[in-house]
Order: sequence, then C-alpha cells, then structure tokens
Amino acid sequence: MKLTKKSHACVRLEKGGRTLVVDPGGFSEDDAAVGADAILVTHEHPDHFDEARLRAAMEANPAAEIWTLRSVAEQVSAAFPGRVHTVGHGDTFTAAGFDVQVHGELHAVIHPDIPRITNVGYLIDGGRVFHPGDALTVPDQSVQTLMLPVMAPWNKISEVIDYVREVKPQRAYDIHDALLTDLARPIYDRQIGGLGGSEHLRLTPGDSAQV
Repeated sequence: MKLTKKSHACVRLEKGGRTLVVDPGGFSEDDAAVGADAILVTHEHPDHFDEARLRAAMEANPAAEIWTLRSVAEQVSAAFPGRVHTVGHGDTFTAAGFDVQVHGELHAVIHPDIPRITNVGYLIDGGRVFHPGDALTVPDQSVQTLMLPVMAPWNKISEVIDYVREVKPQRAYDIHDALLTDLARPIYDRQIGGLGGSEHLRLTPGDSAQV
C-alpha cells in the first residue's frame, strides 16, 4: 500500500490502482482529494472537513463516494445523493477495495467549557493503517502504521507519547502538524522517537512511503 502525506491531517492511500483519501480539510491542498475513489472524513472541524475539496473530488470522479459520521453526512448528502454513507463506531465496510473498521465516538477534550463533538477513527485493511482523527482512540487490535496527531489545541506531547506506547504500532507517522513550526519539529522527533517505543517517522507533504 502506498501512503502519501498531504498537508495537516490528510493522507492518501493507494493499492490496486484505487485511491482512498482521509480528511481532506481546509489546511490541506485544494486538490488533496482529487483522484480519490473513496473519501473518509473523521469529523466536522474545518481542518478535516472542507466541502469545496470534497466537491472537487466528487465532480472529478462521478463514481467517488464518501463515508463519514452523521454530523458531516447531513451537510453533504444532499449535494451528492446516494454517494454519502453514514457510519459510526463498530461499523465495517469496504471502500475502493480497502476494508475499513470504525473506532471511537467523541472528539478529544479541547476545554471542559467546549462541548465535545463526535469523531471517528478508521482502521484500514486489518490494522495496516489507523487514522484516529481528533482523538487518542486505541483500537482493539494491532496497528502496523499509526497516523499520529502531534500538534493540536487538545493535546500535549506527553499524551502523544503515551498514546504511541498504548497503541504499540510498528511505526507512527506525524499528522495534524500544520501548527507545528519547523523550529519545534526536532524536539517532537527526539521526544516521541526516544520515548514512544515505536519507530517515529515524518513525511513532507507530497512525499510517500510503502506501508
């Protein structure tokens, strides 16, 4: 499987000539989802869900479909009738040839005064890749490649390190990193890599790896 990092929390997965895109949000490239056969959205925050980017992908490929939770599906299903599927924790489905399991229900706490919204993570091809969205969800099965949210208003580095320790992936790639400056990246690399217990990796947006 080929994994391509796009800006912030968006990733593209390719296998067998088909493409799955997760979270093409407002911090990602305008064409982040163009060429996708299937799109997964973890939650409604604009850095993960951007209707213009979804529309560009859906218009470029009339066969493309979206899988997401209810709060997002309600906003886009009218524009793409029959092509938007609502999912929740415990659901399983196949999208563009990828087997997907849904894990998690709530966004991480930003502040106790801010109501929590729904959020789901996607475990792809039996644990080959896990994208948690904006939560530190631990799947109930092994994970080979964890997409690791490293910088957000809702986390701190000790939580990120403990999350890697709990999931115990073979490798963890940074996502949710648009707010992380280049000055800070070596600190995060050193601490997560040294303390997390798993191989810690980072891709520049546009770069790819085989997973």
